[in-house]
Amino acid sequence: MQKLFDLSATVFLITPPFTQLNTPYPATAYLKGFLNTKGITSFQSDLGIEVTLALFSKEGLTSLFEHIEKLAPALNENLARIVLLKDDYIQTVDDVIHFLQGHNPTIAHRIVKRDFLPEASRFAQLEDLDWAFGSMGNQDKAKHLATMYLEDLSDLISQVVDEHFGFSRYAERLGRSANSFDELYAALQTPYTYIDEILIRLLHQHIERIQPKMLALSVPFPGNLYTSLRCGQYVKKHFPHIKVAMGGGFANTELRSLSDPRVFEFYDFITLDDGEAPVENLIAYVLGEKPREELKRTFTLVDGEVKYFNNTSCRDYKQSEVGTPDYSDFLLDEYISAIEVVNPMHRMWSDGRWNKLTMAHGCYWGKCTFCDISLDYIRLYEPIAAGILCDRMEEIMAQTGQNGFHFVDEAAPPALMRALAIEIIRRKLTVSWWTNIRFEKSFTRDLCLLLKESGCIAVSGGLEVASDRLLGLINKGITVAQVAQVNRNLTEAGIMVHAYLMYGFPTQTAQETIDSLEMVRQLFKTGILQSAFWHQFAMTAHSPVGIEPAKFNVKKETEAIGTFANNDIVHIDESGAEHELFSYGLKKSLLNFMHGICLDDPLQKWFDFKIPKTKVAPDYIEKSLTEDLYASSKPTSKVVYLGKTPTVETLTKSKKGNTWEVSSLTFQSKKEKYNISVGQPEGIWLAGMLEKLSVKNIKTYTLQEVKDSYEAAGLEDFELFWDNKPVNTLHRFGLLKL
Repeated sequence: MQKLFDLSATVFLITPPFTQLNTPYPATAYLKGFLNTKGITSFQSDLGIEVTLALFSKEGLTSLFEHIEKLAPALNENLARIVLLKDDYIQTVDDVIHFLQGHNPTIAHRIVKRDFLPEASRFAQLEDLDWAFGSMGNQDKAKHLATMYLEDLSDLISQVVDEHFGFSRYAERLGRSANSFDELYAALQTPYTYIDEILIRLLHQHIERIQPKMLALSVPFPGNLYTSLRCGQYVKKHFPHIKVAMGGGFANTELRSLSDPRVFEFYDFITLDDGEAPVENLIAYVLGEKPREELKRTFTLVDGEVKYFNNTSCRDYKQSEVGTPDYSDFLLDEYISAIEVVNPMHRMWSDGRWNKLTMAHGCYWGKCTFCDISLDYIRLYEPIAAGILCDRMEEIMAQTGQNGFHFVDEAAPPALMRALAIEIIRRKLTVSWWTNIRFEKSFTRDLCLLLKESGCIAVSGGLEVASDRLLGLINKGITVAQVAQVNRNLTEAGIMVHAYLMYGFPTQTAQETIDSLEMVRQLFKTGILQSAFWHQFAMTAHSPVGIEPAKFNVKKETEAIGTFANNDIVHIDESGAEHELFSYGLKKSLLNFMHGICLDDPLQKWFDFKIPKTKVAPDYIEKSLTEDLYASSKPTSKVVYLGKTPTVETLTKSKKGNTWEVSSLTFQSKKEKYNISVGQPEGIWLAGMLEKLSVKNIKTYTLQEVKDSYEAAGLEDFELFWDNKPVNTLHRFGLLKL
């Protein structure tokens, strides 16, 4: 049921179809939070979830099947089966959607019986469900089956009704690498598609109700571009008094050299980079409060030509000034949690609703040669204080009722993660969170334990090409052995790990591709990597490789700059392998590895052409885990105690006529009890020190300060005491060196 809002707003913020079904893309929530600080009224809508819910409903499917009957298309066996079973789909679709929204959990018992939902070709691809979910995993098993049901319907739509349809993107091919606007422009002159009709109907209803002065479209990906243009086209024709602005990730990376005036038949303005200051100035201009010359990082049309205005006197806002993301207006209880891949880490992108936040603007590393490090969203690094982050988390939890957070950083800084974790624990917040990291040496065993205690459940990070030579070319600042050690620390702490993998980097040979696959196989076999994804290297205009291709022994196919999108660069790699050949085998092997299958099979199994034998030792990863180069603590290391105050008992020991007193300290955790015995004066000092080291205290002690306290108590040989087994094992009960 569509919620009704009685609201007029200065700005209507839209995420056009499609991004994710399980959670709103956060860009408009960030902007709405900022506009709140300026007293500017706004309304936001995720048209992707709204179109999906309109389509996948009893009424929506009834209309869909009626439309297909009018088309009278030639259907293959699978699609004909779906059409023949239309009554079953129409009857069950509302139950499926409600279940995936979390509103009807008991229907899972019927779904898993496999006689409630109609099944088409997607169900033929099902894995062994009992293996995947066990005998008790009915909710997840049913969620997976319901996802396959929706995928079957998606196949019908994309193959019969609208070739551009996809659950997380729409007309992506038209938006990807569109150096010329010609193909998109031609598509926008054709009649509305079936999906367009639903989109425009919902857009019209919102505008009639909201009556905005400006429409702001956030376009994060190529798969949102076409629908954003359709929205702009409709508004400019039917509501010409409303100004249309577009911004977001696509504009920031692709449209920096825009010159085609036809684009402004659909938009009035296009903004670049951080949106707060540009949107604020744009609103003031639309309301007649500022002249056009004061626009910031904004394209518009002047006398038929594309002009770029950048008011350099207007500063950007610091991250502490932009306010808390505001998730109001979204249909938060109507998002759909799907399980397409049963791997527990891989499913996090589509299962569950996550509040999105950012720990730090930009990237603290900012050196990777494949990355757009010349652009502001990477280049300008600015962390947010842990206290402000926790304040925002508490505000968002109060607003949404959800305590799951996905920090969408380029790479979350380890020091800030540590501070955030301590602040979360200190405030006794119950949260689950995950983020993207660099697999760097800072992620020690103890830091990982701290992150887990604060609610960190998973991390993703770029391993890229698992080859030390290529990691050097990428300037990643890590080695494969180091990645393995970090993954071990994370996994042993109970934090799942996902790796982004790359193939096809300039000069990468077939040998290095296969050796990289062998490294990945060993990471999965040792159990220190739970999920991963391969993508082929793409040369972008704003990366070091794109800026200086000769330095990396590749050539641009052309130096021509298009009039529309300019980011992905077609390049020639004369010294590397024929990278496309490896795509299918890499991805197929990975799918099996993620499910614990075929981990001992020869790598040749995954390819239908001859590949070189790997030169990586079969125990390379296993051996790298026996050496932990970063275990030693520095005097400046922080020492934190997360556990409960131990009970201390003085015992008298005797041996061969000699007696002495010892302290017996008993530690209790949620799962177990543990006891250590040390000399009486050391025990008294340790119990008192643990009270000072408690995370509930504002002051944080360094290891040097702990040593000074030990020696001030008249005790001797701190290192022998501190690094001995009794104290060293207390990390299990929350004594951490960070």
